[in-house]
Amino acid sequence: MSVRIRRVYEPPEPADGVRVLVDRLWPRGLSKDAARVDEWPKALTPSTELR
Repeated sequence: MSVRIRRVYEPPEPADGVRVLVDRLWPRGLSKDAARVDEWPKALTPSTELR
């Protein structure tokens, strides 16, 4: 299995597979429909101090 890092603002591509957002805060100006994110595991995101 490989992991690709992409910006959430980039449109999804067919080769993306599952899209996971790894950030504690939702990106500004981006609706959840437009982001097309499959998972948002907040427990796995960086702490506020690390951001």
